[in-house]
Amino acid sequence: MSQPLRIVFAGTPDFSVPPLLSLLESPHELVAVYTQPDRPAGRGRKLVASPVKSAAQDKGIPVHQPATLRDPDAVAQLRALRPDLMVVVAYGLILPEEVLAIPRLGCVNIHASILPRWRGAAPIQRAIQAGDAKSGVSIMRMDKGLDTGPVYLIRSLELAADETGGSLHDKLSVLGAEALMEALPGIADGSLRPQPQDHSKATYAAKLDKKEARIDWRQPAQQIERQVRAFNPWPVAFSRYENANLRIWEAHAIDGVTAEPGTVMSATRDGIDVSTGDALLRVTRLQMPGKRTMDARDFINSQSIQGIVLG
Repeated sequence: MSQPLRIVFAGTPDFSVPPLLSLLESPHELVAVYTQPDRPAGRGRKLVASPVKSAAQDKGIPVHQPATLRDPDAVAQLRALRPDLMVVVAYGLILPEEVLAIPRLGCVNIHASILPRWRGAAPIQRAIQAGDAKSGVSIMRMDKGLDTGPVYLIRSLELAADETGGSLHDKLSVLGAEALMEALPGIADGSLRPQPQDHSKATYAAKLDKKEARIDWRQPAQQIERQVRAFNPWPVAFSRYENANLRIWEAHAIDGVTAEPGTVMSATRDGIDVSTGDALLRVTRLQMPGKRTMDARDFINSQSIQGIVLG
């Protein structure tokens, strides 16, 4: 192996932690971690450290939390670290061209899709929502565009029939760490050359919005099922019921007699069957506001829902 690299890591959420820990277990020198500033959370709105900050502090790694990397002092601080490489995983801040040029080997990003498909903020959820058969991770050299840089390495996996945003998130986080470790030796010695993306095949994964989580029962059942799975655990698909948002955590499409879209055709221990634009959606796990998540069989013990039209 070539000489160990001086690496700066930049990441913020849970997704970034497995790659961070992999770097800590590698021969490379992790000189600093960058993560977003602490954010208020919970009812008390107390400042809470990001998962990456907590993991780095547990290992005694210096942590920097600039509000922006456009600040001259933040740029000077990063330059003083003399990194060979910067590894970026769901950091959440834009890296200006001045920052991209600081590391000797540039900045490498772990992106949760098979680029050029699903560039952007929500590749995991959009892949499920679109009914993709597979997803994966791309180890990409960053440039000034949005996920447009050349790709060192792609690793893919098949999506399970019941894949959710949460389950795919966890799988790709681990796969991203493995792919990074696979790519680093070739990046370090120059033997792994990044290949340009085919920009004509690019698709965009727009940031998730709570408003799009509302179910339109006129849509096909399979499409609604994918919506439910993609938006689990956030923002969670929902429908209006008794002037409240009824959150749908688990559901799957089935054949059956339909009526007006949104009509609850039956409510049994097997699930709550709702009419859609072409078939039925069997809801098996759901939640009322302020209540715990529950199975359909428990929900119907306290709610008379058959025949009601959800909106």
